[in-house]
Amino acid sequence: MKTIAKIDKEHIRGLRFSRREVLDSPESKKFRAADLLRALTLGNLLQSKVNIIFEDREENAYCVETTVWSVGDQFITLKGGIHIPINSIVEVN
Repeated sequence: MKTIAKIDKEHIRGLRFSRREVLDSPESKKFRAADLLRALTLGNLLQSKVNIIFEDREENAYCVETTVWSVGDQFITLKGGIHIPINSIVEVN
């Protein structure tokens, strides 16, 4: 099991991301997509924060508590214009 480091969203800009998909199964990817849309709704309607666990290029795991402002095809946007590639996201809760 990997150690998950907490990170402030402002420090995400300094990370490098891989193009590698962190999830293996199509079912996991489907659940991630649904969780991202739920996080988007919570962020836009209720200004609620969610925890996002993601990996960088070196496969270090991070957790950020933040508001999701938009979900695109390849990236999500957090408050402050910070982007995380969807393929790097392990979990949203």
